[in-house]
Order: sequence, then C-alpha cells, then structure tokens
Amino acid sequence: MCRSIKTLRPPVLPTEATEDDIHAAALQYVRKVSGFRAPAAHNREVFDAAVAAVARATAELLDGLEVRGSVPRAVTEAEERP
Repeated sequence: MCRSIKTLRPPVLPTEATEDDIHAAALQYVRKVSGFRAPAAHNREVFDAAVAAVARATAELLDGLEVRGSVPRAVTEAEERP
C-alpha cells in the first residue's frame, strides 16, 4: 500500500520501535488514505486525530505481538525497572 511505511516489529527492526517510528508510520498511512500530504486548516484537527488514533493502534499491535525467538516486550520493560 504505502512503500514508505517500514515494518516495525523485531527481528525486521533490530531495536524496539520508538514513538517517532510509530508516529511516522501513522502519518504516512493517514496521508495515503486521505490523499493529503498536508491537510488544509479546516481538516487539520481530524487529520491529526486520525494520526494519533493510528499511532495508538500501532503501539497496541506491537505491544501485543508475540514474535517467536524474541523476548516479550513486557519482560524486557520489567527488567529495566529498579
């Protein structure tokens, strides 16, 4: 669909996807679907809301994926806490 959106899950992405990675992918998706690279002022609010919603859904997806051979994200985050 959109060649600019890269795969954000391990092992394709060697490290965890950052918030910036997720936001960039969400922005590219909304741009592609809406047909607007930058929306007009009267569409800005709904455009930004869509980017935020797609970013949240993407983060939830990545958090919930179980990739064989890798350590679950919740385990690595728990280990990082003191």
